[in-house]
Amino acid sequence: VQLQASGGGLVQAGGSLRLSCAASGHSFSRYALAWFRQAPGKERECVSVISRSGGNTYYGDSVKGRFTISRDNAKKAVYLQMNSLKVEDTAVYYCAADHVILTTPLEIRGSAYDYWGQGTLVTVSS
Repeated sequence: VQLQASGGGLVQAGGSLRLSCAASGHSFSRYALAWFRQAPGKERECVSVISRSGGNTYYGDSVKGRFTISRDNAKKAVYLQMNSLKVEDTAVYYCAADHVILTTPLEIRGSAYDYWGQGTLVTVSS
C-alpha cells in the first residue's frame, strides 16, 4: 500500500487542522493505521492509532482529548483532526500502515509499521 499525507500547514495556537492520508493499493481494511510525528531534535512519537474496523483507538498522552483519529475504508483514507493546537505540536506528521489480523493489539512502535507516507509539516505559532 502507498500512503500520501496532506493537510499540514501553519496555524496559530488554539487553532485546528485536519490531516488526511490517502492510500492506494488493495486490502486497505486489513491495515491498522497510525499517525506519528517527529519534531526537530526529538524522537519519533506515536500520536494515534486506529484499528482495522475503526472500533479501537489509541492516543498519546500529549494529544488525548484534543486529537481524533478516524478512517474511511471505502475511501481508503485515514484522518487526524487536531484541535486546540499547541506550539509543542509542531512537527512533521507521518501516516503509517501495519497489515494485521483482527485480534492484533494496537501497536505504537514505529518499527511495527511497514508502510509510511511522506510526511506533512504542521507548524503551530504562538
